[in-house]
Amino acid sequence: MYKGKLTENLRIGQVGENVACRFLVKHGFSLVERNYQKKWGEIDIIARKGKILHFVEVKTVSRENVKELKEEVDSFEPEENVHPKKLKRMSRIIQTYLIEKNIEEEKWQFDVLAVFLDMENKQARVRVTENVII
Repeated sequence: MYKGKLTENLRIGQVGENVACRFLVKHGFSLVERNYQKKWGEIDIIARKGKILHFVEVKTVSRENVKELKEEVDSFEPEENVHPKKLKRMSRIIQTYLIEKNIEEEKWQFDVLAVFLDMENKQARVRVTENVII
């Protein structure tokens, strides 16, 4: 049972990341990389808009119907799930990426995208929290 739930959570997370990518492209971002991983962390999406490099953490929530989804969107704050320990890991992985890719003087920021899925009705809503301080 636990394995099945974990697999379902991974599937929902993947759908959420796909929705986030489409959302970013629709809003003028170009995707640079997805799922950049090191032992100490992962960046879900790296995207560029103008002269700013965006490191994006995606938090996905799935609900059974649109009514529950609307209530969830209205009450859920994505940064609630990006706790201090996560921010510390994100800082380290972002610095690793910048060094590895030899990016020195580019402006960058860390954003959180909350993706709210209604899997039954195949609907999604996205809420952005920009430039989170890490």
